[in-house]
Amino acid sequence: MATIRVRGFGVRFQFDRQRRVITPFRARLASHVTETWGLRGVELDVGPGEGLALIGPTGAGKTSLLRAIAGIMPADEGAIEVSGGVGSMLSTDAGLIHTLTGRENAMVLGVLGGMSRAETRSRMPEIERESLLAEAFDRPASSYSLGMRARLGFTTAMQTGPEILLLDEVHEALDHRFRDVLRAKAAELRSRGGIVVAAGHDHGILSQLCDRALLLDSGTVRALGPFEEVRASYLGAVSGRLEPTVTPEPG
Repeated sequence: MATIRVRGFGVRFQFDRQRRVITPFRARLASHVTETWGLRGVELDVGPGEGLALIGPTGAGKTSLLRAIAGIMPADEGAIEVSGGVGSMLSTDAGLIHTLTGRENAMVLGVLGGMSRAETRSRMPEIERESLLAEAFDRPASSYSLGMRARLGFTTAMQTGPEILLLDEVHEALDHRFRDVLRAKAAELRSRGGIVVAAGHDHGILSQLCDRALLLDSGTVRALGPFEEVRASYLGAVSGRLEPTVTPEPG
């Protein structure tokens, strides 16, 4: 059964003022290195069949939370417990090698996603058909648009049979035809008890993928609840009409 449980979760980053770069927190290295919290005090439960949208301004912590759920960003405080296989699309270029063809990249992505080489090879006709890349499937990925890369990555990720699907704005690169494919796949996944967590700024597509929303701002949860209610709270806060409210923390 797919579940996500987040308790008091926080991650820190270091800002090196001399090099002007931000990196995950380790030990303090020098006086010119300061620390900041990218996320702090996040409390969240996502259960089978749910879709959760992560909304908020740029830099709010949406990508950091997705990376933490995917298991590639460790906690500096609190914890995240994830039950179920995770398929993630956190970038249109994630895992793609631009000198390889779409077919060759699908093989790499399939194996990285947990399938054997033989299994990935057996799924190749389906990946080729569902990615809608036609003859471009055998061209180098360097010739692909962002939308084509997103199609290839998403189609291959879905072949791994994820129970939890994580999307970070990549759906916004898709054309309307493939957005229909994405909506259908996401709905099918949720109908089987899976979970979809998607972050982005296109509230139209997010509302079609998710029934709930989490509003983040400056690494802090500002609101959590039904999608339209949280969206209205966010847009009202942006326009200065409303203040976002925090819902009670999960038990």
